[in-house]
Amino acid sequence: MKLGMIGLGKMGGNMATRLRRHGHEVIGFDRDPAARDVDSLEELVAALGGEDRRIVWVMVPSGGPTADTIEALAALLAAGDLVIDGGNSNFRHSQAHGATLGDRGIGFVDAGVSGGVWGLDEGYCIMAGGSATDIEHLAPIFDALVTEDGFAHVGPVGTGHFVKMVHNGIEYALMESYAEGYELLTAVDLDIDVAASLEVWRHGSVVRSWLLDLLAEGVAKDPGLASVRGYADDSGEGRWTVEEAIANAVPAPAISAALFARFASRQDDSPAMKAIATLRNQFGGHAVQSS
Repeated sequence: MKLGMIGLGKMGGNMATRLRRHGHEVIGFDRDPAARDVDSLEELVAALGGEDRRIVWVMVPSGGPTADTIEALAALLAAGDLVIDGGNSNFRHSQAHGATLGDRGIGFVDAGVSGGVWGLDEGYCIMAGGSATDIEHLAPIFDALVTEDGFAHVGPVGTGHFVKMVHNGIEYALMESYAEGYELLTAVDLDIDVAASLEVWRHGSVVRSWLLDLLAEGVAKDPGLASVRGYADDSGEGRWTVEEAIANAVPAPAISAALFARFASRQDDSPAMKAIATLRNQFGGHAVQSS
């Protein structure tokens, strides 16, 4: 099949390469002139002109960049064409994008994509939301991208990004658990071989996982993680997961705590802990450390 790929960064570029390896024709557009095949969205759509249903996959940052791109495509594409948003968009935004494109007869699929930079060779996991007709039409593309059993049509428009949002919330909690365990192994005065401990967990243990594999490999290469600063951003999906948990009265303490831990990682000297130190000094006379 022929399709356009908008956004040729770490994910989009690798996905385009994997699709080409499987015999699909990909026309790429990116802000970087060195990475793109065409110089504008207009040229990209024109290059797809011979297809019965032109297909454009969007892999740009969520929020404004995605909204602007889909708005531009709505004016360039025609009824029957298809747009896929494979970024980490808010599911409510995806529902709105689907409605906007649907008013013009343009199909829309929201595809949550997991697999990171490893997906190029290992294959991706894709959770897609959209109509059964659109999903079926795109099957050859999804088949080329995913690992074995790595694709699911999870429901109508919006559900693909909702499922990916929850996936990323779980990812936050898993990473936080491994991180806390790692810190405890390094903190205790027992002369533990931390690298060996992480490595053995990878084999037959109930906590084995790909994330554990990556942590073990990282510690083996950089004992003590000396080259890494303890600072972690959040992409937004952890926040959205917690917001939806609140809106639906679903207790999500592990995911919430993992999100807040990332906020704490950005503080060189916690204002909250300063307040606690002050309170302990005021009511109990406990010593405080000068800044």
